[in-house]
Amino acid sequence: MSESSHTAPKQRVDAAPAGGDDRKGARRGAIFIGLVLVAYIVYLVLTGQILEFAQAMSSVQMSWIAVACLCMVLYFIFGVAAYAIAVWLDPDSPVGIRDLVSVEASGVFFGNLTPMMVGGTPAQIYRLTKAGQPVGEAGATQFTRYIVFQIGLVVWGAILLAVRLPFFTSLYGDMTLLCLFSFGGHVLLLTGLFIVCLCPRFVVRVAMWGIRFVERVSGESERTRGWRDYVNSEIYSFSDHFKHAAAHLSSMGLTMLVTMAQLAFFYMVPYFVLLAFGKHDVDFLSCLAAGAFIQLLSSAVPLPGGTGGAEGGFALFLGHFFGPSATAGYLVWRIITFFGPTILAAPLLGLRSAHHASIHARWNRLVHGGRERKRTAPGGEGRTAGHAASGGASASRRRGSGRQGIRQTSGGITVSPKSLRRRRK
Repeated sequence: MSESSHTAPKQRVDAAPAGGDDRKGARRGAIFIGLVLVAYIVYLVLTGQILEFAQAMSSVQMSWIAVACLCMVLYFIFGVAAYAIAVWLDPDSPVGIRDLVSVEASGVFFGNLTPMMVGGTPAQIYRLTKAGQPVGEAGATQFTRYIVFQIGLVVWGAILLAVRLPFFTSLYGDMTLLCLFSFGGHVLLLTGLFIVCLCPRFVVRVAMWGIRFVERVSGESERTRGWRDYVNSEIYSFSDHFKHAAAHLSSMGLTMLVTMAQLAFFYMVPYFVLLAFGKHDVDFLSCLAAGAFIQLLSSAVPLPGGTGGAEGGFALFLGHFFGPSATAGYLVWRIITFFGPTILAAPLLGLRSAHHASIHARWNRLVHGGRERKRTAPGGEGRTAGHAASGGASASRRRGSGRQGIRQTSGGITVSPKSLRRRRK
């Protein structure tokens, strides 16, 4: 039996069972982050650093802050574009651009407010189902997007570790080994994802063995039966969808480039924040590497927003560049990359496209419609219509002339005598 035959039938949903918005978890995360921010401000006051903070903020160049904010806007736009490429592969997908804006905003909002960003994925699947995608396809779309994003993280991490790890090692010593451990964890995660996508039979066998072991210990239950149904349907659905996307090498390559550019804009933010504080002698590549290393560390911390990892990573990799302005620099960087996007993503969660035409169909109409307009403009449509009308009239005259025996020749107009005799009758 082929693997594709195991794909679950398409079903539409309209409620939280598809994955749902983890609103309770996000609320807890927001409270936790708020308490951390308050504790940080109290710490500045008690340690007497509040004056240094105010002095550093008074000299900030807002033009560079605007550029850093633009990087985060482009990060969001490129995230939407990556989803659009994935959805474009399905000619019948009802998901529109505004739906995808909501999907990306859900990943930002719920991911930032849950430990290790675990709330982002189910929230994005839920938004895709609300846009009309079946549960299996929504999960597979999100799964494929997640894999490409992880590939981007690993590729950027490998490049920047190879280029700048010796510099940070000489500066901070063995502490930078934390990056290697975090990078290794991302590599293992990506390897596991590839095994699921490329070897679904093996994964199903291993999962079924684990379920049977649980049933021997605690007995069969509704939960284990649900696990069994999920493994039998969704693993193959994920695998089939990923293979379908990977078969379109050009689209997959374009998605990979878009994702690499998206991450690059995120990693650039510390550089422009440094410029805003007047640190113009910094190395761009080192700042790019620092941004990547901080994300590697914060993503491994099981707290909302990577709290602890973000602070430690910033102090470790960027504190040297900021110097006395490190406290103010950290808060500005955190506002641009975390607090601001989280707050601004909230109003976008409910966006819905007003139509159900697929992005694929709309793109084809845009492309082919443009070609048609180019063929007829300028004035082409009028000429075509005029030629058609004159041609039709000429043809009508010819048909009418044929019926009356009238012909136009080089010698003039001639009338058939037979026709005239018929008319006299």
